[in-house]
Amino acid sequence: MADRSGESVELEQLLEDRGIKGVAGHGDADLRAFNYLIRSLPSEAVKDLLSVGICSRCILRLFGIPEPVGCSPLPLASIFCRVLGVLESPENVEDSGVEEDEGIKEACRSEESDAEPAVCNICLGILQFSCNDDKKVLERKEGADGLATTIAEVVKQQGHQIDSFSLEVSVPPIVQENERKVWLSMKRKYGSHILFQEKSTSECISLKDALKSLIVVPLEELLGAKSGKDAFKIRLTYTEPSNKIERDQLPKKRKIGTENGSDMVDELTTAGAGCTDNSAWEETSINGTYFNGQADPEISECFKLLPKKVMEPCSFSLHCSRNPIYFSGRYLKYSRNVSQTCWMIEDERKGEASVEEIIGSCILPISGGDKYKFHAAGREDIDVRMLGSGRPFLIEIQNARNVPSEVSVKEIENKINNSESKLVSVRNLKVVGSEGWSMMREGEAEKQKQYAALVWISRPLEDADLQKISSIKDIGVLQRTPIRVLHRRSPLEREKVIHWMKIDKIAGSSQYFILHLCTQAGTYIKEFVHGDLGRTHPSIGSVLECRAEILQLDVTDVKMDSF
Repeated sequence: MADRSGESVELEQLLEDRGIKGVAGHGDADLRAFNYLIRSLPSEAVKDLLSVGICSRCILRLFGIPEPVGCSPLPLASIFCRVLGVLESPENVEDSGVEEDEGIKEACRSEESDAEPAVCNICLGILQFSCNDDKKVLERKEGADGLATTIAEVVKQQGHQIDSFSLEVSVPPIVQENERKVWLSMKRKYGSHILFQEKSTSECISLKDALKSLIVVPLEELLGAKSGKDAFKIRLTYTEPSNKIERDQLPKKRKIGTENGSDMVDELTTAGAGCTDNSAWEETSINGTYFNGQADPEISECFKLLPKKVMEPCSFSLHCSRNPIYFSGRYLKYSRNVSQTCWMIEDERKGEASVEEIIGSCILPISGGDKYKFHAAGREDIDVRMLGSGRPFLIEIQNARNVPSEVSVKEIENKINNSESKLVSVRNLKVVGSEGWSMMREGEAEKQKQYAALVWISRPLEDADLQKISSIKDIGVLQRTPIRVLHRRSPLEREKVIHWMKIDKIAGSSQYFILHLCTQAGTYIKEFVHGDLGRTHPSIGSVLECRAEILQLDVTDVKMDSF
């Protein structure tokens, strides 16, 4: 059995030469474990992978070996070359007389020098921290720490205030295709090795997970925030370089002659700008069998060439965003010339302002969001006031840079309520989670509304009319879509409920009175008063057997216990 302690000393000496002390911050035990995993790899397979342009980190991923984190970047090429014995130390090469593979020499040399590294044919430069920016200018980060620094700078420049974050990575689909090509080719050539017998492509570490494991720790330190499932998202998007393998180059069927006739096998067309052949790795048709004669369904599905040499890395973009935050409350509207939302007809504003704009313009600057959306539990016409307890609403702030404190929210409420216009005020303003949506939806189904309407009838009001109206309880009303909204709503019949009504007389007037009523949500109150030419029945006019008209209307309460 090999002397593992001696091997650990050899690797530790290599790391010390590079100024790296310990692995994963846990000293010799982890160093020895990582050393053991490296030495367990088939050296000839690693040599082949290096020679065809696969980076050291992708080799580790393919064999399911996580790269140690929490320390300075490891010189992986040197570790492979020295510890695994893939390539002898530079100082021993001349004396050994061993002829070196130029591809391996270049792989080791590129990772040990400041020269521009070759682009990995699997990860397309992602794990080498090389990429093209939005202007197609090549950028090479100083390892995981360099990428983490770039991300942290963007987060801070955009003004995001966070205490946690989630990291998302999007990579080109061709990466997974390349992984499968390489693994099946290696499995075909080195199928007798125990690693290839026990492992499958599903056990490889994904490129996304490998990248996250490298940058999460330094990113947490730079941002002073913990990583997890959070509303604030950092998304890294990598897209294929311009010289990618086109989709029409995926395997195609062709006929070949055999002793028993014609069989169908897969082939991979090899055209593509900027690509050079890896002829040593071309596959020959062996009718879906291993080189040792054993059938393998995976191999028969995918007779492909290894991925072509990539001449340029992926393009990279970074996007930071927060899930929407919500402000809930109730608004009161005191003007009969203010709409609920901005109302424009042929580029002409209707009304002097809107509830949406008055509230949203005060909340958006404090939260630092990109834009806002206004949601309310129903709506009133522009000429209808919203009084009493107010109407429930939600303001959705998209990509907020910060979540205002309770003190800041109170200041927003005071600012709205103390405005000179006195058009709108708010109550119980607070920040809520996405549960605000469910609360509003639950209330929609059960809510009742109360109104006060100024009504005129064509004859004097009698005491019997007061008794008649007040005796009505939970009466059903059938309403066809009102004529005034028929141009924008479907012609339907709706059955609504009037829960109760009462009349307040107006001193000095026999034909004017205040009608108070409580109805099911969605009832057309104006039409219930005048009947809408018979389209609503019964109505106040039909009950009192006279003409009735509504002159003014106020909403006095919106009952929603859940909000």
